[in-house]
Amino acid sequence: MKRWKFFERIKRDKIALFSIAIIIITCAAALFAPYLSPYPFAVQDPGAILKGPSLKYLLGTDRLGRDLLSRIIYGSRVSMLVGFTSSLLALIIGAIYGAISGLAGQRTDNFMMRIVDIVYSLPDLLLIILISVVIGRSVIGIFLALALVSWVTIARLVRGEALRLKEQLFVEAARGLGASNLRIIFVHLLPNTVGPLIVTLTFRIPAAILAESTLSFVGLGITPPFSSWGTLANDGWSAIKFYPHLIIFPSFAIFLTILSFNYLGDTLRDFLDPEMRYK
Repeated sequence: MKRWKFFERIKRDKIALFSIAIIIITCAAALFAPYLSPYPFAVQDPGAILKGPSLKYLLGTDRLGRDLLSRIIYGSRVSMLVGFTSSLLALIIGAIYGAISGLAGQRTDNFMMRIVDIVYSLPDLLLIILISVVIGRSVIGIFLALALVSWVTIARLVRGEALRLKEQLFVEAARGLGASNLRIIFVHLLPNTVGPLIVTLTFRIPAAILAESTLSFVGLGITPPFSSWGTLANDGWSAIKFYPHLIIFPSFAIFLTILSFNYLGDTLRDFLDPEMRYK
């Protein structure tokens, strides 16, 4: 019943429907890029270098004569892959870490939270750059760097939920029946934090996409032959005065995707909030 109420609310919210449609289209573009792009990713047309939008090239071409629309579609693969994988990895690390900390309590909890405070106090961008340099400026290196930075927020959230839930009767009953701490964490604590974790995930994905785009834009992100939206925006920055389409279209793709995820996260948060659900 609760699930159907959520769908009914989504149907009434036109902006939420639009946001979901944008997310679905972006994910479909990432999954089926070879079939949806008008041209292959690296195909060059020497006679159409730095051309503006036209019927042949809907979003124009870059300085090597490559179709910008095709490169944006292929770039969504990297951007969405980094966003989803880094967010899921951060979710797993943070959820398990926070649940262990909250369930353990006392000195163990205090020690684990001090580690979180240390990581949280360091600038995110600096940590991401340092980790990506150590691991390598590859797709795997970037999403590992993003995950190793963003898990602390999730750990704090889950730890707070674990502190609340471990005082509930069902956890006390599980302890009385001899359940191990591992079983309590994975069977009783984490399943009861799914709602807040889903909301957090919808905010972490756009944050990861923006972080990767920022790194790629300043030249510290994905290296060729891979290309993301941030890389495309970086390529267009130097020619913004005479060929603005090179930076406008990749930047708009970043903006629209991040806005859609954030609005979907707001909708989920409002629905799962008991005080907001019936307003």
